[in-house]
Amino acid sequence: MGSFQDGLERGVGARFEIITFMDTECKHIAEQLSSTLNGEAWYGDSVRKILEGVTSARALSHPIPSAHSIWDLVHHVDAWCKFAYGAVNGIAIPGWPDMPQEQDFPPVIDKGDEAWQQSLQSLFTNHMKLVEAIRGFGDSRLEDMVPGRPYKFYRLFQSTTQHAVYHAGQIALLKKVLR
Repeated sequence: MGSFQDGLERGVGARFEIITFMDTECKHIAEQLSSTLNGEAWYGDSVRKILEGVTSARALSHPIPSAHSIWDLVHHVDAWCKFAYGAVNGIAIPGWPDMPQEQDFPPVIDKGDEAWQQSLQSLFTNHMKLVEAIRGFGDSRLEDMVPGRPYKFYRLFQSTTQHAVYHAGQIALLKKVLR
């Protein structure tokens, strides 16, 4: 009579799969950011879905005088995605209190339809670059400090998703006001 171990080694009566748990946290964070922008987000519509049908004219509109436009918010979310991607590559995120407004909320210069489409393309392309960078980042590095910031990459990556969700809600409300 063979031992249990002998049976495992021969695979008697069982199918074996090797499950790899390496870098699962980074993969989960990347998937969360990806679904927030492009997929089925838990909270509701993805950013892509919310931005569907928004024209350049609507994106430029300021239905709430003291609030940012949809286009302003798209530029802002894209800028912070670029900061996060840069940090992954060792580039320090600019200091918060001293950050020039045009870095935090890059201005809308060209206001045409093509420029709007380019802004949307930039937003989604840069987020997918960040998603891929997070996937390949490695869980062991999540506790490393972010260049230029007093916090770790784990917080940066989680906050990037939260930031996109927060501004997606603002965009959704502005879109409703503009109907």
